[in-house]
Amino acid sequence: MTEADIDAVSAVRVRSWQAAYPGLMPQAYLDAMDVAQDAARRREWFARRRPEVWELVAERAGRVVGWSAAGPARDADLARGDGSPAGGELAPHDGELPAGRRPAAELLALYVAPELLGTGVGRALLDAGTLRARSLGYGALYLWVVRGNARAQRFYERAGFVPDGAEEASDVGGRRVPELRYRRPLP
Repeated sequence: MTEADIDAVSAVRVRSWQAAYPGLMPQAYLDAMDVAQDAARRREWFARRRPEVWELVAERAGRVVGWSAAGPARDADLARGDGSPAGGELAPHDGELPAGRRPAAELLALYVAPELLGTGVGRALLDAGTLRARSLGYGALYLWVVRGNARAQRFYERAGFVPDGAEEASDVGGRRVPELRYRRPLP
């Protein structure tokens, strides 16, 4: 992603939220989302983002149709490598990491133009981000999914992610929106 992609990325992000989250987030919040405002915030963030964060875009016929962002784990338990997921060990404990391996990377965002869902764009972005995380030495990749976003949950489960038992809620438009953490190892 380059700075020139920001307006197109914001359009994909806003349209994706408006398509994916009715009933899961306040409708007034979704209706009030504005591409220009999102792009202004994204420009500020882009200018000061940490160098270890990477953003990728998917294009079709020269048009941005998808976007993903990832970087080092923000969750303290996964940044240290001591997370204890339900259903089995998904990332090694800090003392078990091979030399040069980092505990976990976080997939911060992955959005695809709503009309292109199910066409492979999301999977291509996920695969490219996974490859980048693996090449940077991360031992696992994780993300947060809004509870009730069944389509996203199925997408990530088909890609080998499993819920690890962690849950949190974010405030969106004055309403608490619960999220589930999904994780997968990067062999």
